[in-house]
Amino acid sequence: MTSGRQSFYITTPIYYPSDVPHIGHGYTTVAVDTLARWHRQAGDDTWMLTGTDEHGQKMLRAASANGVTPQQWVDKLVSESWFPLLNTLDVANDDFIRTTQERHERNVQTFFQALYDRGWIYAGEYEALYCVGCEEFKPEAEIVDGTGPFEGLKVCAIHSKPLELLQEKNYFFKLSEFQDRLLDLFKTDFIQPESARNEVVSFVKQGLKDLSVSRSTFDWGIKVPWDETHVIYVWIDALLNYATAVGYGSDPDEFARRWPALHVVGKDILRFHAVIWPAMLMAVGVEVPRGVFAHGWLLVGGEKMSKSKLTGIAPTEITDVFGSDAYRFYFLSAIAFGQDGSFSWEDLSARYQAELANGFGNLASRTTAMVERYFEGVVPPPASYTDRDLVIQKTVADAVPAADAAIERFRIDEAISAIWTIVDALNLYITENEPWALAKDEAQRERLGTVLYTAAEGLRALAVLLSPLMPISTEKLWVALGAAESLGRLVDQPIREAGSWGSLKPGTSVNGLAPLFPRVEQSV
Repeated sequence: MTSGRQSFYITTPIYYPSDVPHIGHGYTTVAVDTLARWHRQAGDDTWMLTGTDEHGQKMLRAASANGVTPQQWVDKLVSESWFPLLNTLDVANDDFIRTTQERHERNVQTFFQALYDRGWIYAGEYEALYCVGCEEFKPEAEIVDGTGPFEGLKVCAIHSKPLELLQEKNYFFKLSEFQDRLLDLFKTDFIQPESARNEVVSFVKQGLKDLSVSRSTFDWGIKVPWDETHVIYVWIDALLNYATAVGYGSDPDEFARRWPALHVVGKDILRFHAVIWPAMLMAVGVEVPRGVFAHGWLLVGGEKMSKSKLTGIAPTEITDVFGSDAYRFYFLSAIAFGQDGSFSWEDLSARYQAELANGFGNLASRTTAMVERYFEGVVPPPASYTDRDLVIQKTVADAVPAADAAIERFRIDEAISAIWTIVDALNLYITENEPWALAKDEAQRERLGTVLYTAAEGLRALAVLLSPLMPISTEKLWVALGAAESLGRLVDQPIREAGSWGSLKPGTSVNGLAPLFPRVEQSV
């Protein structure tokens, strides 16, 4: 039943699997997964989509270079690298679409035919510089003079590789006719953050040109339905995954339930999602997406994460040492979501030790250990609360709406900061109240019980609030608190009610808890 539940449909970019995924792909994926998990626990009718964009000239050339067919090449990449990425990072996506699947290809043709039938597509000739890496005819602003081995050539500003001059008879989409409608759309919060919106508004105000939407010099793509000598431009094909995956052209009820989507993308592909995509939808009379959020780049040594520039780091290089929860925590807390962020092994290691091992992990370990030691592993009942106890209750209560509001703004980093006020407050609370000293005085038995109940109930709230971010460690904590038996599954806990004090019942049996974030001895 979905009656009364708000639909929340969110997507990663449709990834182009011409090579193995790096930590930049992982960053986007865990961000979307965290947002989706939060909304699921909030009771929203949530759907998370990810997938791979498998057509285009770059894929064709990569397959040829490896001596296999394009389909064989993408099958190998997806099965050996892209599916495993989701397991490596504990991503709970609801669907994974591949643009070579029949459910997608058939309905892309349906959409493209609708564009044609409504008069938005015409035949023409085109000559321009094309970047195979971007799969895009490059605007003047993204063409630079080559240096070194490419001196004297025009190169792509993003990939630093030579551009190709292409001259083809193509089909064109009348994108230029949507300038005013798009600018009206951009007056809303359709594009976030504001810096991204300003960039797109500036771009559109310079004037839009009609878009070449077919290619005729190769055949690895979806055929144009009325002219099979052409294939549909790979970006048009790719963008439509967000609609075909939820029933466009095949399941009207499912499409009505899910659509419109929220798209989270890297800023380098913002224009495709914020300009071309809504214009296409307007052209066929389909509602535009709920919004597009553009996050920044991951920088290593000051350069964007990129295989072509040899700065790609595989996610497993991190998870094999620190674990998937630490990966998720680090990238989503250390970088202001929406801005560029720098990655370094030193920063990752320092944050792991300080915030996870010594902060959250130590709090969980010592609280459960003291309940075991002083109350035979049974959560004690609280007696009367003092001002110090009430401060903790207020900290927990305040953190929930603050985190939820940050999630609504796509500021996962700010949500984590709000939740971490509980971690810091509880660690200080234990230090100040010294339960180990209270345990030596039988007259302080009730006070000891109140202190440890407060710490355990605070941990219960932390397990719920941090579950979307760190599903593995919070599940371990949930079981250790005995909450699974009394409150049910962690993933079913209403996240917006996590601050309601007293959910963890006195008398609950606490189990032993191994360190959630073991100390890591490594050289990086």
